[in-house]
Amino acid sequence: MELQSGKVLIEIFLIFGAAKILGWLLQKVGQPAVVGELSAGILIGPYALRVVHTGPVVNVVAEIGVVVLLFSAGLEQRLSELMRVGWISTRVAVLGVLLPFVLGFGAGLVFRHSHPESVFLGTALVATSVGITARVLGEVGQQQSSSGRIILGAAVIDDILGMIILAVVSGVTLGQKDARQIVIAVALALGLVIFVLGAGRGVVRRVVPRVASFTRQKSYFSLALLICLGLSVLAVEVGIAAIIGAFLAGLVFSEEKAAEDLRIKTHAVYEFGVPFFFVAMGMAMDVRLFARKEIFQVAAIVTLLAIVGKLVGCSLAAMNLGWLEASRIGVGMVPRGEVGLIVALIGLNQKVMSGQLYSIIVIMSLITTMIVPPVLSRLYRKTGPVPPPKTSASHLSSQVGCFS
Repeated sequence: MELQSGKVLIEIFLIFGAAKILGWLLQKVGQPAVVGELSAGILIGPYALRVVHTGPVVNVVAEIGVVVLLFSAGLEQRLSELMRVGWISTRVAVLGVLLPFVLGFGAGLVFRHSHPESVFLGTALVATSVGITARVLGEVGQQQSSSGRIILGAAVIDDILGMIILAVVSGVTLGQKDARQIVIAVALALGLVIFVLGAGRGVVRRVVPRVASFTRQKSYFSLALLICLGLSVLAVEVGIAAIIGAFLAGLVFSEEKAAEDLRIKTHAVYEFGVPFFFVAMGMAMDVRLFARKEIFQVAAIVTLLAIVGKLVGCSLAAMNLGWLEASRIGVGMVPRGEVGLIVALIGLNQKVMSGQLYSIIVIMSLITTMIVPPVLSRLYRKTGPVPPPKTSASHLSSQVGCFS
């Protein structure tokens, strides 16, 4: 047991060290730290230097990291402000789902894949990686900007739509779900989102004083983490991604009186946990696939369609904001990251997808993940970072006096 725990600690040390060092080096040359963290995963992972191999401990820390990342992203938003761009975000999300799906499905048929394979390919092109987008927006200080809110809102919406489409496609393809079960699954997913956004703040404001009466310890941060984890679990149970639940939890707390203090405490966990997620994502990327000409040629076309589908669909939906804002939104919605990999893995495990098509989706996810952070960062250099919302000292003192 001691030897095993020592090995785990060494792996955690190597992952965290590589992420921080390469993140710092990439920032020195004007690139976002997330590119360094992804590169660290590729470098030390099983397909390059083989210093660290993916395992249950690394995967658990990585999953906690992405949950904290989305919780933090939700905290940085003001729910009232996010609701103001709700219609634009929905429009961006819907067009950003329809066009990539049609292009992916069409490409699958053109390259003579079966109908089920083509449907899975279209589904893999649908959902944006909220984790990548949230991290880049945070690094350039643009989570509070109008386009930043629209991107995050749209990414969450199309992630929900993507997971619903995946559930429908998986159920129909394997014949495991009838129409009634699919309708129930969709209703539960949408019901959770609507309930949390509609009643979440009211529930929190009733629960917090009761928690204070049970203990003399400063328990606000613990309560927030508990709700974050609880909503993440609930999201998984109703068929959508855990990160959606974490983001919703952050939104619930974003306008509370002690939100600023909560952001500070969350940042400490963020600094440790989040790099593991991006390193783990890099470790899952087999760059040797690029050497296989017959796969890479098709993957290059699919990747181009994946970029064009999001860029055109999402930009057109936001064109009334001006070409620069529309471009930022379009680029911000491009990365597929872990979402594309999840779809590909499910298709492969269900024996619906061939190993070749799986490799194509992996390459698409890799390229869209790696190219977006530097491009989006450059698009935002024309404007300075947007300061976080201010929380009055009187509000903080009244709330933090009881909880911190």
